Amino acid sequence: KAMDIRAGDILQLKKPHPCGERRFRVLRTGMDLRLQCLRCGHSLMMPRLKAEKSIKAILREEEPQCL
Repeated sequence: KAMDIRAGDILQLKKPHPCGERRFRVLRTGMDLRLQCLRCGHSLMMPRLKAEKSIKAILREEEPQCL
């Protein structure tokens, strides 16, 4: 089953980007994920299956609940 990954989420990956950062912002989802490094701003495409295997944590700002 696919993980619940949404555009705007911050993914903490197991391996760092060459610049040393492990956190990436999700720009686009689908069969591939477009990720942007939070340190250097480099964006990359990664197949969803490979991305899901390398995720250590999903950091998400929770949406405020409407009453």
